[in-house]
Amino acid sequence: MAKTKASGATRLGRDSQPKYLGIKLYEGEIAKPGQILVRQRGTKFLAGQNVKRGGDDTLYAMKAGLVKFKTFRKRSFDNSQRIAKTVNIELLEAKEDGKRTRKRK
Repeated sequence: MAKTKASGATRLGRDSQPKYLGIKLYEGEIAKPGQILVRQRGTKFLAGQNVKRGGDDTLYAMKAGLVKFKTFRKRSFDNSQRIAKTVNIELLEAKEDGKRTRKRK
């Protein structure tokens, strides 16, 4: 047996680049059209009003407004249910003084 390890190429040292997933705009923040709200793998968060889902499941804003999160029970076709979280954009309306406020329903 060799007293010291043979000096060959190591099999370690491989690592993937970070993906920077997660929530990018939190509740109460103002989103611009096209701005990314959530980066995710799979559909942990669902797209709500004025929000679209991209090809890699990224949620982004369709219109300018206030970010809101909502939780509800989603029932599947086999009657099983899970707690689902949606991301919504509440539209803002412009006032005469130039400031924006929430649009009332």
